[in-house]
Amino acid sequence: MGSETDIQENKKTDGRSNRFQTGKILALSIGHFIHDVYSSFLSPLLPLLIDKLSLTLTQAGFLSTMMQLPALLNPYIGVMADRISVRYFVILAPAMTAVPMSLIGVAPSYGVLLLLLFITGISVSIFHVPSPVMIAQLSAARKGRGMSFFMTGGELARTIGPLVAVAGVSLLGLEGFYPVMVFGLISSGWLYLKLRDVPVNDVHTKRKRNLTALQTWRKLRYILWPLTAILVFRGFMHASMTAFLPTYINQETGNLWLAGMALTLFEIAGVAGVLTAGSMSDLFGRRKTLLVSLVGAPICLFVFVLTGGWFRIVALLVTGFTLLSTTPVMLALVQEHGRQAPAAANGLFMMISFIARSAVVVVVGFIADRIGLQAAYLISAAMGLIGIPFIFLLPKK
Repeated sequence: MGSETDIQENKKTDGRSNRFQTGKILALSIGHFIHDVYSSFLSPLLPLLIDKLSLTLTQAGFLSTMMQLPALLNPYIGVMADRISVRYFVILAPAMTAVPMSLIGVAPSYGVLLLLLFITGISVSIFHVPSPVMIAQLSAARKGRGMSFFMTGGELARTIGPLVAVAGVSLLGLEGFYPVMVFGLISSGWLYLKLRDVPVNDVHTKRKRNLTALQTWRKLRYILWPLTAILVFRGFMHASMTAFLPTYINQETGNLWLAGMALTLFEIAGVAGVLTAGSMSDLFGRRKTLLVSLVGAPICLFVFVLTGGWFRIVALLVTGFTLLSTTPVMLALVQEHGRQAPAAANGLFMMISFIARSAVVVVVGFIADRIGLQAAYLISAAMGLIGIPFIFLLPKK
């Protein structure tokens, strides 16, 4: 028999399980935006940290790796989220990320800086593994739309976060930067008011969810294997455009302003794609939406590399729109098929995504060192085309 708390939570959940809860989804999406603004501070502040602590480029590169390292724990965080209600972890995550990221400017040594970024990485995982499960639960039948709202918050943060960091340092200085943490603290308080009655898991079936990460993989390998292949081949295009686009434009034009503008346009188009794709996949199907995106992205990337003028600008925008729009669709797929252990399934997906991104960006950089960035871009577009057949291995329903 369930406890009185479970019965009360059942009643709360039953009354909302069949409708799209816009208010709570928007609250979690805004929380995602605020959280990811803080987690995007490292890149724009890195030159200042290099000067302050006299870091080598190898040490500077390892900072990002240290921040992403806890993503390897995502499946185990997901298993925990399936067994207990971790909504307070989701609520506290903006504050837990804001504090260490606001303190990186006062870090007295490289070791302390690594520790702050590792803590941030743990907080990032704690937020991103269970929160899509909450979104899926609050979205009812329109999971794609819910994931689009949620992922739009993250994409906007990656566009605006660097500007916030630079503005904050310009006003307060690197070592006086720490008061910006207050917005993350306020965000966690606001999320508590909005989400305190939303369970991460469904109390009707949570006692059945005792699957380990390995058992979850075995049950879902029919969908995770094709998604892994798609993530790897898509990763070549993603690495080219997100990691090397400013460098590529700067090499061609010698204009840093144009290089920065190109990345901004790409990210803005990606926000529009993320906001649109999930809802479109609710209407037309996940596979069809992924097919349009993963055919459009490599073709437009070829056009971007081989043309100039307005054709290149249009190709850049369409590449951003199609390439970045795939994530909410894939998240919705994982949640629909991973109902027995939704957080563990999401944790596995996020771990695969992290490994694919981290490995592929090194490969693209290696290719660019050997034969040039333009050739690396063309190879990346070709690799994107190879990922298309794996879409047909995904389940139709």
